[in-house]
Amino acid sequence: MSNIICIANQKGGVGKTTTAINLSAALAVSEKRTLLVDCDPQGNATTGLGFDKNKIYNTLYHGMIGKVAAKNIVLDSDIDTLKIIPSRVELIGFEVEMMSEPKREMALKNLLVQLADSFEYIIIDCPPSLSLLTVNALTASDFMLIPLQCEFYALEGLGQLLKTMKRIKHNLNPKLKIAGILLTMFDKRTNLSIQVAEDAERYFKKLVFKTMVPRNVRLAEAPSFGKPILLYDAASAGAQSYFDLAKEIMSN
Repeated sequence: MSNIICIANQKGGVGKTTTAINLSAALAVSEKRTLLVDCDPQGNATTGLGFDKNKIYNTLYHGMIGKVAAKNIVLDSDIDTLKIIPSRVELIGFEVEMMSEPKREMALKNLLVQLADSFEYIIIDCPPSLSLLTVNALTASDFMLIPLQCEFYALEGLGQLLKTMKRIKHNLNPKLKIAGILLTMFDKRTNLSIQVAEDAERYFKKLVFKTMVPRNVRLAEAPSFGKPILLYDAASAGAQSYFDLAKEIMSN
């Protein structure tokens, strides 16, 4: 059975897609059969792995509305052990079309059940909102990983996410747990980054991953080349941090 981990935080720009792409790649390079699910209508994880969205016929949307079987929307990446379910802007329509469906929160879970024996890890990239798509991702997952940027207002809004998780756990997915809080965009030269890291560790204690993702130019450049950081610059600090995160997750 797969370990299903959703990368969630309703704040934008915290490193969700960067984490989803590069954690998936690090797990895959560690010889774990890994599936990346792009659950964001912006489709940034899809382009971040080098896919032209205009040339993709079936996407996550078609799977979630039951039009196409899960195996028929899985695409190969440049890493043999890493596959992706791509996404595109039509995924926005899922929320409108499924609004009157009685089990609309279960659509993604029902889709991924079809693939549970094919992958050791399934990583879900969530949109930057607490929408029906995010609820689907939380309902389908075993664990939630929360990226937290080391910037002002970082902790603001986290309480709302944790309340949403609590409601999902109570009503839809009792097995859901927090995998951990990942500090991103960490800059050891600034007092602010150090302060946010100290605050997070004081509030959340053992939930904070030992690994911190640094603010790294190569990490920011990699998506424009359609590659995870491990294929773009494996020697960079950003690549090393996601290898370290993958090791933490595999050991736990």
